[in-house]
Amino acid sequence: MLPLKQSEEALKDKRRLKWACRRGMLELDVLFEPFVDQAYDELSEPQKAVFRRLITCDDPDLFAWFMGHQKCPDAELSEMIELMLARVKV
Repeated sequence: MLPLKQSEEALKDKRRLKWACRRGMLELDVLFEPFVDQAYDELSEPQKAVFRRLITCDDPDLFAWFMGHQKCPDAELSEMIELMLARVKV
């Protein structure tokens, strides 16, 4: 059973945010969960809002964007994806 999508407002609580980062795909879990633990608190408020919006996207889209199979059509989300991928490479 797929989890219900949460609103961006509900994701302001970090516990809920961490729960929403638990995806149905291991490839996404290893990106999102460590990012929340290690980098989320360092983001600006606008960046946090973009991240919360990003995790409301569907897993197949997220997978395609993060793996480079497709380009994310949203510039803000695309920037967040690049930021997350850059942190993983370090």
